[in-house]
Amino acid sequence: MHHSHLIDTDTLSTLIADEAVMIFDCGFDLADPAAGEAAYRAGHLPGARYLHLDQHLSGPTTGENGRHPLPDPEVFAEAMRRAGVRRGQQVVAYDAAGGPYAARLWWLLRWVGHDAVAVLDGGLQAWLAAGGALEAGERMARVPGDFRAAPGAEAIVDAAEVSANLQTSDFLVVDARTPDRFAGDPSPLDPVAGRIPGAVNRFFKDNLASNGRFKAPDVLAAEWRAILGDRPAAEAVMQCGSGVTACHNLLALAAAGMEGAQLYPGSWSEWTTDPARPVARGR
Repeated sequence: MHHSHLIDTDTLSTLIADEAVMIFDCGFDLADPAAGEAAYRAGHLPGARYLHLDQHLSGPTTGENGRHPLPDPEVFAEAMRRAGVRRGQQVVAYDAAGGPYAARLWWLLRWVGHDAVAVLDGGLQAWLAAGGALEAGERMARVPGDFRAAPGAEAIVDAAEVSANLQTSDFLVVDARTPDRFAGDPSPLDPVAGRIPGAVNRFFKDNLASNGRFKAPDVLAAEWRAILGDRPAAEAVMQCGSGVTACHNLLALAAAGMEGAQLYPGSWSEWTTDPARPVARGR
């Protein structure tokens, strides 16, 4: 049995004791890209290795493909091999920001055909609250893994498909950014303020309860049904600023039993590189 959505601290503790898991700290700070790795070195879950959003979980930027384009699948697979990941091995990702960066790794692994991946529910804070120990320094792989990329279940759409959807409405675009950014208020993260016309807003942190853990599956399902209406999840496309926090919404949908939504990886940071693409603003 593998864990494919969320995992709790007790279950993870058992897997660590049995040496049956590969753990990744995905901590990151958009305002300070070096902060996540520094925090990892200061203290991380036992055996965890660090993955950097810009260096390991994204591909090269061109000025037209957004801030965090998807990595090449084979390049990503090589990074997983160097980290020691084996085919079929249980992977657990965590961060200290509510799960968006861990969810990016979760989505990427599923995208390349590795379903044995889960996000630690509640992240680093939940681990500490449960009395979990930390270790300092850097953990390196002793032996390379045999990880291989293969076609996975996760699907993507590109800017051309999102543009065409403005006329066809074949799918519903759901924006994971804050309500203020969605409305078009100025933000240092968005050189152009606004949203994709026709998109609806689901701030990714709305997937979390007050304790920082994901809401119960039935609660998530009810909230997401209210957003999607009669559309199945397969007729929804998740986006955000750069294709990262959108993965949090995809994880929430999966945890609620509503699989099949797609990701627009370039998201708002790609959409706004072409001034011909329309922008909506207002509440």
